[in-house]
Amino acid sequence: MFKLFINPLRNTALVCALFFCGASFAGKGDFSQEIKIASSNQSVDGIAKKSNFWGAVVIQQGSLTVKAEEVEVDASQGNGKQIFIAKGKPAEYSQQQEDGSIVTAKANRIEYHLDSRSLSLDGNAEIEQNNSSVKGESIIFNMELEQILAQSENNETGRVITIFQPEKKEKKPPNKQEKQP
Repeated sequence: MFKLFINPLRNTALVCALFFCGASFAGKGDFSQEIKIASSNQSVDGIAKKSNFWGAVVIQQGSLTVKAEEVEVDASQGNGKQIFIAKGKPAEYSQQQEDGSIVTAKANRIEYHLDSRSLSLDGNAEIEQNNSSVKGESIIFNMELEQILAQSENNETGRVITIFQPEKKEKKPPNKQEKQP
């Protein structure tokens, strides 16, 4: 029975990987930039190494931006291993890729894991690039490895939806040298 679950999950992951293939992914330079957090309010617990921000919170790291109603930063695992937990209705992420395209995501909860350069999107999760999108209850997005794993709710009606937009072809004007009947 476990194998029946894994195969559809694996197939979904493969389809999602194809969704992003061919694109130069996350601006690699973003990850070496400093992280700035702006908010209306902030509280810090130095012993627990946790900070809370609320009121129109904006996190920026290069072209990477997260917007949320509130954010908790857990730095208890050490420098470079911080986890940023953004909550909103929805919380939003965007980042410019090396090829100039923009990846956007939104969910009720977004966790940004600094060390693995990944996002965990939970609750009405959606990720979009080049007018194609993946929607599900939860999505794990590895920004560096260009991998997505999307899951639906654990009920019979929950589904992961992937939408691919066709590439637009330019219309060619008729060739004047061709003979017309």
